[in-house]
Amino acid sequence: MIEKKNNNKVNRAVFLDRDGVINISDVINGKPYAPKELDHFILYDDVVDSVKRLKQAGFLVIVVTNQPDVGNGKVKRDTVESMHVLLVQSLPLDKINVCYHSQTDGCECRKPKPGMILNSAEEFNIDLSASYIVGDRKSDIEAGEAAGCKTIFIERNYLEPAPVKPDIACKSLTHAVNYILEKNISS
Repeated sequence: MIEKKNNNKVNRAVFLDRDGVINISDVINGKPYAPKELDHFILYDDVVDSVKRLKQAGFLVIVVTNQPDVGNGKVKRDTVESMHVLLVQSLPLDKINVCYHSQTDGCECRKPKPGMILNSAEEFNIDLSASYIVGDRKSDIEAGEAAGCKTIFIERNYLEPAPVKPDIACKSLTHAVNYILEKNISS
């Protein structure tokens, strides 16, 4: 039997990808890469205000991020965890979920699989149909679709396939949050 958290209160959440949504990705030849060093981990200017607005509207805010450079031996796990310490110090987040596996590990947590989202939904009693995922890559949107979330694609103009049918495409986290809040005014 699954134990419900928060006195059976059903929660809404916004799941945020990390690189390209919260912090600036290193884009090389049109492809985004996670920063490999702490001093390259730079938040977008609109992130602090955007996350605060989501929290004020009653949403849980949960980061879901693939970090395969750890599994591939290109970045130390401690470096990624130091980046997450900075996130927790800067943003009112409810949780950070990380997949450290390489692309070939076949895990259930790596996006586009919905494992990180589904685990959070169980842990926090989240109604996924009333929740959103915000991402800058096709795998983010596919994970959200597989979990039953509404999907918001931030277009960063990478030279890679874009998602086929996100619920909305926008240019920034501010625009994404405006959309979410407009859709949930009566909630």
